[in-house]
Amino acid sequence: MNVEYHRATLADLEQLVESRVEVLKAANGLDVSADMQKVAEHSREYYKKALSDGSHIAYLVSANGSLVGTGGVSFFQVMPTYHNPTGQKAYIMNLYTAPAYRRQGIAWQVLERLVSAALSQGISFISLETTIMGRPLYEKYGFVQMQDEMILSEEALHRV
Repeated sequence: MNVEYHRATLADLEQLVESRVEVLKAANGLDVSADMQKVAEHSREYYKKALSDGSHIAYLVSANGSLVGTGGVSFFQVMPTYHNPTGQKAYIMNLYTAPAYRRQGIAWQVLERLVSAALSQGISFISLETTIMGRPLYEKYGFVQMQDEMILSEEALHRV
């Protein structure tokens, strides 16, 4: 099998948006008919800005002329802390391999490229969210469960 890893550019914009929508449908167990128009619009704008200013790096993986995998990493700045004195963070997302190509090392290779990109920028705080299916890959790579992070609930958001 001939697998090609390609760092995405603005020329890949529509393929990035399409893959983002597909990844979100798969990760959230959504029906193929789910309306993802707003997500696609906002993803397109995100990619335009973030690929241009370097705050996001994405990879597309092809085999036999078809897209079989993807992954991205976003870079952002927060206040410095004791454990992260620079305040620079990397957030890995959109890591996906098509079912027929799983367990062949594709996701590992994309993850390796994304982590290397963060490290090459001096970023040592790298996080991600995972699905049950993806957890073993991330644990094998060396990611550990975070214990102190919280998110504001939908209910609370609507209460404010």
